[in-house]
Amino acid sequence: MKNCLVVDDSKVIRKVARHILESLDLTVSEAVDGQDALTQCEASPPDVVLLDWNMPVMSGMEFLQALSTAKMAARPKIIFCTTENGISHIKAAVEAGADEYVMKPFDRETLESKLAIVGVI
Repeated sequence: MKNCLVVDDSKVIRKVARHILESLDLTVSEAVDGQDALTQCEASPPDVVLLDWNMPVMSGMEFLQALSTAKMAARPKIIFCTTENGISHIKAAVEAGADEYVMKPFDRETLESKLAIVGVI
């Protein structure tokens, strides 16, 4: 079973994402910020990371930059999940290493299609 790390400072978003991802037969773990996520990725890289943009301690963009230099067996696929919808934000995320981009609020169909695009399901 593939696993997904949900990284968001909002407990509600993590809960909604967990519900959707588990219904898609993924194992889910959670992180409250980018630093927490980086620690978890270095210990045991997930198949995919659902990543918020704006978080305290370490933002999604800072996480992507740190992930690029982290020593890991395999780099997870990254799906940015945020309210930031400007083309400049999307471009910056992709240039920083995001594989896909999804807008909040999201639903099961949207998340399922993004996971399929990155090859996780």
